[in-house]
Amino acid sequence: MSNFDHFIGTRPATGQHALDTDALTAWLDQHVPGFAGPLTVEMFKGGQSNPTYKLVTPGRSYVMRSKPGPVAKLLPSAHAIEREYAVMRGLAGTQVPVPQMLALCEDESVIGRAFYIMEFMQGRVLWDQSLPDMQPAERAAIYDEMNRVIAALHKVDFTAQGLASYGKPGNYFERQIGRWSKQYQASITQPIHEMDKLMEWLPAHMPASARDESHVSIVHGDYRLDNLMFHPTEPRVIAVLDWELSTLGHPLGDFAYHCMAWHVPHELSRGIGGLDLPALGIPSEREYIERYCRRTGIADADALAADWNFYLAYNMFRIAAILQGIAKRVEAGTASSAQARAAGATARPMAELAWSFAQRS
Repeated sequence: MSNFDHFIGTRPATGQHALDTDALTAWLDQHVPGFAGPLTVEMFKGGQSNPTYKLVTPGRSYVMRSKPGPVAKLLPSAHAIEREYAVMRGLAGTQVPVPQMLALCEDESVIGRAFYIMEFMQGRVLWDQSLPDMQPAERAAIYDEMNRVIAALHKVDFTAQGLASYGKPGNYFERQIGRWSKQYQASITQPIHEMDKLMEWLPAHMPASARDESHVSIVHGDYRLDNLMFHPTEPRVIAVLDWELSTLGHPLGDFAYHCMAWHVPHELSRGIGGLDLPALGIPSEREYIERYCRRTGIADADALAADWNFYLAYNMFRIAAILQGIAKRVEAGTASSAQARAAGATARPMAELAWSFAQRS
């Protein structure tokens, strides 16, 4: 059936993304049980930040995620691929499906950058959140499965899984607003007035539910449809991908990020805002929130509704900061994808959308 590269495609790894195949082969021989060359390296076209490669051998394929190449000027705390490796290894055996982690190389002298190897999985990556080629019942099943998996993630006993030190204690939102404000300021290409207003407004308008430090979970940080791999034919997630922004944090911030899809217009980032959801078989945002609240017990849907605009404004601010970082990488010539230029250009409309939610709050 279809597989990962069928959906996002691979291309030759050239230029700054080219690797020393001989050095990589020698390392894999030593560190990946059962590895046998010869090795061919291709690069997945998707992904904005950490280059992702398909490693093909006669016997099987692997996926390699690496930091950007040696020429890249990395923002502090960005591209922490060893954290991605740690969280996916820690989640093995839970209700959260993850690929099998095979090896981590933090020695940059091997190929000029840190990287890790994981299994290559056969499945579907679905890009358009309106799921255009499906029937209403199929869409309903996909959305329910997305809800089930994020609820399962937020219920994982991270201490029991060896991930107690995966994030810092203390107020998650204060730290995150500070972090993304700094990232935005480090990557300004053209000033965005709404970002300046949000950097002031968000810390001053944090609701009690966001200050509640009794709710701590592993948060994915970028949980959305196209970071999930579905079974080739069933509405079942077989792998949650792209853990680059994960940490220990507040589950409601993570869940509200996922729910931004209901507010983002379809023409901006393939959201489902403005679509006829009942006709499509996609639950309303309210139904989706109620389902999550039932599955996790983290919050009451009615109480959460009062604070929801803060969570949306915060997440859209965070996305705008990430998009601005992509715009900066385009300007510096280090962005790893053809879609990067288009993504960077959406920083301003996303900041404007964030400010509109702040004003409604």
